[in-house]
Amino acid sequence: MGTDEAFDAEEFYAEMDRRARERRERARRRRPSWPSVGSRRGAGRRRAAIAEARHLAATRAGRILIGACAAIAAVTAVGLVWLWPSAEARRGPSQAFGGATVPGRVIALRDVQCAGPIPQRCRQIVVEVRGRRWPITLGPVSASPVLDAGEAIRVAPIRLPPGAGPAGAERYAFVDVDRNGGLLAMGVALAVLALITLWWRGALAILGVGLSILLLTTFLVPALLQGRPAVLTALVAALAVMFITLVLTNGVGAQTMAATLGVTATLVLLAALAAACVAAADLDGRSNELSLLLSQQNRDVSLRGIVLAGMVIGALGVLADTAVTQASAVMALRRTDPRLSARGLYRRAFVIGRDHLSATIHTLVLAYAGATLPLLLVMRSSGVNAADALNAQDIAEPVVATIVGCAALIAAVPLTTGLAALLIARVPAELIGDGHGHHH
Repeated sequence: MGTDEAFDAEEFYAEMDRRARERRERARRRRPSWPSVGSRRGAGRRRAAIAEARHLAATRAGRILIGACAAIAAVTAVGLVWLWPSAEARRGPSQAFGGATVPGRVIALRDVQCAGPIPQRCRQIVVEVRGRRWPITLGPVSASPVLDAGEAIRVAPIRLPPGAGPAGAERYAFVDVDRNGGLLAMGVALAVLALITLWWRGALAILGVGLSILLLTTFLVPALLQGRPAVLTALVAALAVMFITLVLTNGVGAQTMAATLGVTATLVLLAALAAACVAAADLDGRSNELSLLLSQQNRDVSLRGIVLAGMVIGALGVLADTAVTQASAVMALRRTDPRLSARGLYRRAFVIGRDHLSATIHTLVLAYAGATLPLLLVMRSSGVNAADALNAQDIAEPVVATIVGCAALIAAVPLTTGLAALLIARVPAELIGDGHGHHH
C-alpha cells in the first residue's frame, strides 16, 4: 500500500472514530430511559430520512439515485406477484417424511430378542405419549440411536386399517430426538443478547431476520417446488430480502440507496457467473439422497436450478455487508472532504474496501468449509484422495459456490464504490445525512 493510500485509510478511520466519540458524548449527556431513547431516536431517524429524501430529490443526481432504487423496488414487487406460489404449494404435502410427528418422552430402555429368524438383541424403549405408555422397537442394539431415560423425542403414529397387523402391534415409530425446545431456547437467548447489546438496533435486526426467513419459507421454497424459474425466483427473493435488511438496519437514505444499486448489480453478475460455473463443472444437483428424494416426489423441480438459487441466496449476506460498507465509506469521505471528485471518492473508498475484502472472503470460505466438514471427514477416513474428493459432486458444489461467492465479493467492491461515487459526488455534501451504517 502506498503512502497516499495509507493516509486515505487513516483519515477515514480517524473521521469515523471522531463521529463515534461525538455520538457517545451526546448519549452520555442525555441519559434518558430506554423507551424514550427508542421512541425519540425513531422519530428523529424518520424526520431525518424524510428531509434527506426531499433534499436528494432537489438535485439531478439525487433524482437518478431515487429513481433507480424505485425501479428496482418496483421490479422486485412485480416479480413477487408474478412468481408467488399457489396456496396449495405453500401448504405442501401433508405426509412429507412420513407425516406429522407428536412429542413423546422416553420412560425406560431395555434389550429384547429381535423378531425374525436371525438371533440378535434389539433395543426397545417405553415412551409416554399423550399420557399413555407405548413400546417402540428401535432395531439391533449396535445400530440403534443412543437415548436416555427422560429424553424428549418425536414419534410418528403408525396408522393401520382396523383388524390389520398382529395383536399387540406397536402404535408409534421413533423419528428423532426432539430439538425444538433447545432451538427455541437458543433463539430466545440470541434475541435477548441482541436487545441488550444493540438496543433498538438489535430489535430491528431480529425483525429483519424474522421477515427474511418468512419470505424464504413462504415464497422461495414453495415457488421452487412449484417449478418456477429457479434463478429468477432466487434473484427476486434476494432483492426482497435485501430491501428488508437495508431499510431496517440503515433506514431510507442515500447510503441505503447507493448500497441497493451495488447489491443489485452484483446479484445479477453473481447469477450469470453461477450459471456459467455450474455448467462448466457439470453439476446437476443430484448430490445426495435428499435431492434424489426431492426429484422423485416432484418432477417439476429443477435440481440444477436449486443449486444456482442456493448460491445466490448464500452469498447475499456478505454482499449486503460489503455494499453497505462501501456506500458508507463513500458518504463519509464526501462529508469529510466535499472537494473530492467522483474519481477521488472512488480511489479512497476502494482502498478501504480492499482492506476489508480479504477478511470477508476468508469468512465466506470458512463458512462453506465448515458446512462440508463432516463429509470431508468421512471421505478422508475412507481413504479417498484429494482429486477424487474434489470430483465428487457433494464437494464440488460448495467449492463452486465458494468460487462464485468470492468472485461476486471481489466485483461488489468496485461496482458499489463506483456507483456510489458517481452519484454521491454530484449531491451537495450538506444534503447527505449522517449515516448510521456498518463501518469497518
